[in-house]
Amino acid sequence: MDNRILLVEDDEDLVRGISYTLEKEGYIVDNASNLTEALNKMNTKKYNLILLDVMLPDGNGYDLCKKIRENSSVPIIFITACSEELDIIMGLDLGGDDYIVKPFKVRELLSRIRAVLRRNTTLPEHTSRNTIISGEIKIDLIERRLWKNNEEIILTPTEFKIIAYLAQNPLMNLDRSRILSKLSSTGDEYIDDNTLNVYIRRIRTKIEDNPSQPKYIVTVRGFGYRWVQECTGKESEKHV
Repeated sequence: MDNRILLVEDDEDLVRGISYTLEKEGYIVDNASNLTEALNKMNTKKYNLILLDVMLPDGNGYDLCKKIRENSSVPIIFITACSEELDIIMGLDLGGDDYIVKPFKVRELLSRIRAVLRRNTTLPEHTSRNTIISGEIKIDLIERRLWKNNEEIILTPTEFKIIAYLAQNPLMNLDRSRILSKLSSTGDEYIDDNTLNVYIRRIRTKIEDNPSQPKYIVTVRGFGYRWVQECTGKESEKHV
């Protein structure tokens, strides 16, 4: 499959520089200079990754990211001049996969793109089980998809990796450093204690009936997290 990237950026000089470097590496790059153009292109083409500026002529990238996450898990890397930790956390909280601050070297951006795409295509570690069933949740480790009550829940690659790791170790207290080590070993960016909290909170809003009283992922105070439901595994099956 071609790695097609949508670059949502209105700085023409930056667009030329990024597009030139990425196309030399074999990527197909489309550019949108505003939110409206970006949405139109996403409605007509399928992208493997989106590079998203925060400040755009007709709005901000956070709004577009939120809209995309309503029905898509396509990887998103924010490109912005905003370097405050709150801005970074906000971008991740809305569903971004990485965040790079201007000015940056295009080769650094290329490295981050490779890491995000690698996370999105690398299968999580697993045993002979290809499918995990736990309570109302079914997790397909091969297709990297999750259903609750037969309704698919859209997850980002990092969200799925966290869930898969916890569900593959049910009823075990997993300390935070162990989870962070697992994520960092696959190239995830900006994964520290604070951002792990963000991811867990966002996951709970997606899979828990009541995120404030979780029945799948509970906090082990002062230690880490635990998947508290029993899990069964079986060979991968087709999903309707």
